[in-house]
Amino acid sequence: MKSFIHKATDLTPEIILAPAENRFIIAGKSAPEDVRGLYYPVIEWMEEFVAETKKGHNYTDANPFRLKLDLEYFNSSSAKFLFDIFEQIKEMSNDGIPVEIEWYYDEEDEDLREAGEDLALLAELKFSYFPKTR
Repeated sequence: MKSFIHKATDLTPEIILAPAENRFIIAGKSAPEDVRGLYYPVIEWMEEFVAETKKGHNYTDANPFRLKLDLEYFNSSSAKFLFDIFEQIKEMSNDGIPVEIEWYYDEEDEDLREAGEDLALLAELKFSYFPKTR
């Protein structure tokens, strides 16, 4: 499956969805003016990826599907679309595909960590949290 790449801007995150490399990253700031324009193609890509992955995959406990989120900020509109992405990942997890979600946050930004915890609870997924030092 082809990779999906979106280069970061001042208001949009870098998005790398590269199955051949097992690289799935969303990083930066997510406060786009057109949140649907940014995230609908990501959701569509994820739906196709999940369907293909459920047919046959190479993910194991030693090499799980791993999504790395390293957001310095995201607005509430972005949160809804992040949740939609997590719903796709949950579908894989429910099918027995090993998944890991890594949530990176500034060690002094407890709000961002709590936002990750809230999303994990809502999506019913386990996140691993990684504080970043300055």
